[in-house]
Amino acid sequence: MNTHSTAVYIFSRPCYLSALCCGAMVEVFSGRTLLNKDGDFVDPELALRNKVVGIYFSASWCPPCRDFTPILCDFYTELVEEGEPPAQFEIVFISSDKSSDDMVEYYHDMHGDWLALPWTDDFKNELKQHYKITAVPKLVIVKENGQVITDKGRKQIRDKGLACFRTWLEAAEIFQNFNSF
Repeated sequence: MNTHSTAVYIFSRPCYLSALCCGAMVEVFSGRTLLNKDGDFVDPELALRNKVVGIYFSASWCPPCRDFTPILCDFYTELVEEGEPPAQFEIVFISSDKSSDDMVEYYHDMHGDWLALPWTDDFKNELKQHYKITAVPKLVIVKENGQVITDKGRKQIRDKGLACFRTWLEAAEIFQNFNSF
């Protein structure tokens, strides 16, 4: 490979932050590795396609996070694991923990069966900046293209329960046939 084609490849590579602004949600995490609860790598392009996505900014040292996470677990379980058909919804946990060990322990002990950005991935800082995260917990609900549906996901779940998902789904313009919401 000559240096010219290498330079073209480097400079033609998409900027992740621009994907946040105008690309598809799956592109927000394109080139990233997400993890599931078993520690397996998950392809974000498959896991997030055609779904409403909750980006959950949280940390183990935060009492309001530890209070809300079980509520979010119940919400997720009812929608995705017990729903018929399962809701087109996924959560990606973005840790603000002080160490990888803290993040892994919190993720395994308190979180639902959703995905996580590895603690070592500095992309979490770009996400925090883009979605204007100044405090945790914060649940930002986004369309497949990364546009914000609401940055008040936590409040909406507390106030409306499962009913808020129908509003998010309509705003995301994702078709789903459901009867139980």
